[in-house]
Amino acid sequence: MTAVAAWTACGTFIGLGAYVATASNALSYASDDPKACINCHVMNSMYASWQRGSHAKVANCNDCHVPHDSVARKYWFKANDGLRHSTVFTLHQEPQVMRPIPESRKVIQENCVRCHTATMSSVKFPHDAQRWCTDCHRSTPHGSVHSISSAPNAAVPRLAPVTPDWMTGLKKP
Repeated sequence: MTAVAAWTACGTFIGLGAYVATASNALSYASDDPKACINCHVMNSMYASWQRGSHAKVANCNDCHVPHDSVARKYWFKANDGLRHSTVFTLHQEPQVMRPIPESRKVIQENCVRCHTATMSSVKFPHDAQRWCTDCHRSTPHGSVHSISSAPNAAVPRLAPVTPDWMTGLKKP
């Protein structure tokens, strides 16, 4: 391979990577903005149900769905979960009813306890009980209906176009 071909391949790889990162709003996933979750349209009903619930006043998506014991664990979890989500959604393998995977369920439990420690101390469980908060509070904060069609006409914020500004000028008027 000549030096020119190597530089061309390297430039093409970097350019495609930059385009995919821009088109997928990749940097938005590093934030705690709930709008990042609706980059994928299948999350619209989850966003709409959260927005109407009591948790919207005090917590964002990451407060419940991402670990908070260390920054490294938080971003490692986000990277793995985001990669799994993008794979599932790209391949159209998303379930009709969204449910947390075991790893996510554990994180949600940790965050329920983290925020509701005072309430948890007053709850008496039998010693052999292995209960999750969501066993009883399943509809918190997303309501009792979780399907993709549960909020088909929900008003969710419009996201900025994914087309980079430099490409917008290339469109025919």
